[in-house]
Amino acid sequence: MSHAMSGPRSAPAVPPSTPLPAHGPAPAAGASGYRGTALVTGASSGIGAAVVRRLAAEGGWRLVLSGRDEARLARIAGQASGTAFAADLTRPGAEARLTRFALDRWGRVDLLVAGAGIGWAGAFGSMPAADLDEVIDVDVRATLRLVRQVVPHMVAAGGGRVVLIGSLAGVVAVRDEAVYSAAKAALAAFADALRYELAPTGVRVTHVVPGVVDTPFFDRRGTPYRRARPRPVPPERVADAVWRAVTRDRDEVFVPGWLSLPARVRGAAPGLYRRLAARFG
Repeated sequence: MSHAMSGPRSAPAVPPSTPLPAHGPAPAAGASGYRGTALVTGASSGIGAAVVRRLAAEGGWRLVLSGRDEARLARIAGQASGTAFAADLTRPGAEARLTRFALDRWGRVDLLVAGAGIGWAGAFGSMPAADLDEVIDVDVRATLRLVRQVVPHMVAAGGGRVVLIGSLAGVVAVRDEAVYSAAKAALAAFADALRYELAPTGVRVTHVVPGVVDTPFFDRRGTPYRRARPRPVPPERVADAVWRAVTRDRDEVFVPGWLSLPARVRGAAPGLYRRLAARFG
């Protein structure tokens, strides 16, 4: 997962309770191949970039990309025939400016894939306070604030889908990743709660739970991945899971699928799971 940060863009903040006017009705599904407008964060690398490539390959999507690296984001947007909006989503009002940009451009957002995120590995007691704040700000606060901006417009339009890119660390917890595990656990709980809340509105919420993904994520967190299992999977595999979730109306998807097993063991036999986790990490 990539950390969605970059320079500011000027646009007025939009209160989350005030839907922006749509620019006319969207084309009917299937008309001239139209599927909808997708907003993808963390799109300058890793999972986010892979999701953009997958949506572009499927065709019919109007793509709005947000990420930290402006040059890389512009390159990916060009390859995918999308529109780039570089933004640091932890800055005040950035989520409103991004939402305004997407709606001014296309009039609606049918799919939000929240892929921006960062990690940190090491003993909790040695974690600098600034890094603790940054993980929570990027992985939790920025995502929730963006969802809070986008969802009212989906509700007003009568439907849409929010895809939250979580982590296995947030489902089972991982040694030496206490804050990252806590941040992703918060996203998992948020996904469930929001899904129940939005059920009558036609807006769907999907939680995608990757294990280890072969992206620059581990380089950026400062500690390489050394475990034998689970083995890293390419980001394209996560993008495939996002596509399946969108097309098959899935609430939760693990990547790879067998990772749902430790999650089930933890829920059904927490004592056994904790003993195994204490031994194997």
